[in-house]
Amino acid sequence: MVNEPTKRFEMTKLRRTANAFVSGFVKYGACPPELHLLTTRGRTSGFLRTIPLSVLDSESGRYLVSPYGEVNWVRNIRKDGFATLRQGGWIELVSVRELSSAEAAPVLKEYLEHPRAAVVGPYFDVPPEAPEEAFEAEADRHPVFQIVRSTTIRL
Repeated sequence: MVNEPTKRFEMTKLRRTANAFVSGFVKYGACPPELHLLTTRGRTSGFLRTIPLSVLDSESGRYLVSPYGEVNWVRNIRKDGFATLRQGGWIELVSVRELSSAEAAPVLKEYLEHPRAAVVGPYFDVPPEAPEEAFEAEADRHPVFQIVRSTTIRL
């Protein structure tokens, strides 16, 4: 049996429409508790960019995981080191630290064990039941950021 290549992420018109639809629900808090609106500042334009994103709340901390690889929000947050998370009437200013491959492996494994794996699983080369060591190789393709400090305000 030949391994199929990992699915490649493309921001299509359908995905943009779906993101806008989901964002409306998240903005008003009518969404699952892990879903937030992540806003970063564009690294070249300086304009604010917002996308819906699942935040992983784990016993070891809170994490932003990029299931689709090195996408624009990853490049933006690497440049600034901070972003905002919004859900309903709450906005949280967060500072982040990118994890090394060894640190990210258990986080990626836990991320894929969630029911969201049905959507993001095809973008990974390993299944959720794979050993942690297998996720170290995935960490180079799926950046993980730990939320190290946050301040929450009510709108």
